[in-house]
Amino acid sequence: QVQLRESGGGSVQVGGSLRLSCAASQSIFSRAIMGWHRQAPGKQRELVAEIPQFGSANYADSAKGRFTISRDNAKNTVYLQLNSLEPEDTGVYFCRARELSPFGFRFWGQGTQVTVNS
Repeated sequence: QVQLRESGGGSVQVGGSLRLSCAASQSIFSRAIMGWHRQAPGKQRELVAEIPQFGSANYADSAKGRFTISRDNAKNTVYLQLNSLEPEDTGVYFCRARELSPFGFRFWGQGTQVTVNS
């Protein structure tokens, strides 16, 4: 059974930092483009950042310069470092694994809450 297990969410003050982690099943990690999405209250889920097994990461404009996505292929884990957090970053952050093909697999984690207090 494929699993994506997120951790690292929490509550921080404006300007603070958090590091999110997502451990994925070995069976999919090496083939997956790993990503983080977030869903703010009352809003649609949006892509924050994603990273292929090889190559450059891709970031939403709101994340550029503040967030960093990375992956440890030996540990089947993807990370999202959140710096200079703003109240607008509040939401549930979801880990996602997908294949390059639109017909390939797509799996989601259960989500982890990030709250930024002003």
